Amino acid sequence: MKKNRVFSSAAFAIVTLLFGLNSQANAAQCGNGPGGFETWKQQFAGEARAKGIGGAGIAALQQTNYASATINADRSLHSFKLSLDQFLAKRGAPAIVSRGRSMKQRNAALFASIQQRYGVPPGPLIAIWGMETGFGSQRGNQNMLSSIATLAYDCRRPEYFTDQLYAALKLIDRGTLSGSQRGSMHGEIGQTQFLPKTMLEYGVGNLESASGALTSTANFLKAHGWRAGAGYQPGEPNFAAIEEWNAAQVYQKAIALMGRQIDGGE
Repeated sequence: MKKNRVFSSAAFAIVTLLFGLNSQANAAQCGNGPGGFETWKQQFAGEARAKGIGGAGIAALQQTNYASATINADRSLHSFKLSLDQFLAKRGAPAIVSRGRSMKQRNAALFASIQQRYGVPPGPLIAIWGMETGFGSQRGNQNMLSSIATLAYDCRRPEYFTDQLYAALKLIDRGTLSGSQRGSMHGEIGQTQFLPKTMLEYGVGNLESASGALTSTANFLKAHGWRAGAGYQPGEPNFAAIEEWNAAQVYQKAIALMGRQIDGGE
């Protein structure tokens, strides 16, 4: 009996291993060029259906195309390697600060409401707004879903963008987004450039409007530990929330510096 039990356990392990290998073989496989994208799309659609993505999301996925411009942009992220001074100059920090102070005065009631609810002062929100889209003027003209699907297929960061793709498909199923939504090179949308998963978790209102985008950004920062009244420069408590917004250190420091200048500091 003991021998039979050992054999049965071994047989079960082999069957489990073979099942796992078969599942992996049937999973959507990443690629490094456009050649396998259509096959990947069909495989991914099957996985998406199994995870509960509905007809609208699947139909939108089927209309996506391989986004070569997105891949080219993803391979050319050089500005985050600049020094802080170089980065500020390249991004036009003085102009952002100058216009940001004007935007703060012009939208005083909105920023007061946001600060009262979320504890986030205008400076860092305006710095993010100016840095991301030039205060809403440059939101990108790429097909959002094609960009994200391409990055989910690409072998460089498939896990990260697969999560973004599922979030986008859920938002399409809900009617919050459409398959024709335009965005930036990596699929960011709205006036402060939310990726779909971030939008799903922290979006408040219409991200294409200034009020919706700024409120959503404040909601994100609060959810990542922002404390009302605490400082947000490097080494101060709220800088950690800015770090969660963007992983590039030079970007984080630029937001903190410009935010302080907009809020009235030097």
